[in-house]
Amino acid sequence: MDIQKLLDELLRRGLDAGCYPGAVAACGVKGKTLAVSCAGVTALGGKKVNEQTRYDMASLTKVLSPTMIAFQALENGIITLYDTLDYWFPKAPEDKKEITVFQLMTHIAGFIPSFRLDKTVPSPDKALDAILKSELVCAPGTQPNYSCMGYIVLGKILEKAYGKPLNVLAEEMVFGPLGMKHTGYLPEGGNIAATEVDPETGKAWCGVVHDENARFLGGVSANAGVFSDINDMLTFCRMLSLEGDGFISRPLLKKATVCYTDGFDVHRGLGFHLGGTEYNYMGDLFPACSFGHTGFTGTSAAVDPTTGFYVILLSNRVHPTRESDKLFRFRRSFHNALYACFSKYYQQ
Repeated sequence: MDIQKLLDELLRRGLDAGCYPGAVAACGVKGKTLAVSCAGVTALGGKKVNEQTRYDMASLTKVLSPTMIAFQALENGIITLYDTLDYWFPKAPEDKKEITVFQLMTHIAGFIPSFRLDKTVPSPDKALDAILKSELVCAPGTQPNYSCMGYIVLGKILEKAYGKPLNVLAEEMVFGPLGMKHTGYLPEGGNIAATEVDPETGKAWCGVVHDENARFLGGVSANAGVFSDINDMLTFCRMLSLEGDGFISRPLLKKATVCYTDGFDVHRGLGFHLGGTEYNYMGDLFPACSFGHTGFTGTSAAVDPTTGFYVILLSNRVHPTRESDKLFRFRRSFHNALYACFSKYYQQ
């Protein structure tokens, strides 16, 4: 089957099933885009989505911004994976002094997954102290616990290392060099997919980050805040599928996509979510060595390093409410169908 027709059909299927009001998706192999498709609208009663529609990337931000900045910092000798928190923050509490950059990036630092900063501290400048003072859910290095708070700490390390805010670092070190002209924090202009309806105002968030903590931090955070479109995401995944393509060194990308949480029901690399686990968002056919990430709003990217095949799905499944979980099963079947089609008819 033609993969373009399949992608069109899959997006329509997700739309008809109520998985999202709109979505844009694409797949490719190494330097070649195989298919791009659009379906639905930017919001209920809104305009049709197109290839220029930007989506709130939610936790896919973690890969697009702080992970890539950290990679550049590693390669430039600014940080090391085994830098400890007390190296960067000498006043770190005793139970967190020895937490490393490696542990933050692999989600084994022991930080709580998340808590509402706006309910805890009076202003954004107190956020880091609040996170460092929070109780750990387990001893550092003992088990994976996916943590937005740990990644916010990583972002603060990067900001301190370079003396610049995260949005500036992301533009200067990632989006600018890769030519991702429609990707960044604090988006301006229109053609942005709406997310959840704000219960206080009755209006949907549009161009304002959906994640509460990132919103409290002014829209610039290591855990969420980046907006992007399908063409920029194709650029990003193309780079990853080409073993870094000169942007990331091959040795670093290889190290980043090793599983550091064997024996647990989630596999983590450096910043990346890896394949090979039950109910994995990449489905049943992507190899265990595949890597990528998801976003709470309904975004995801997956790369198979053995073939260079990659799949991107951008949706706003949280509009008008986050209550629907229909996307999760659909996304697995979506990846299954595309990978099978690629393997049958396109793999050389």
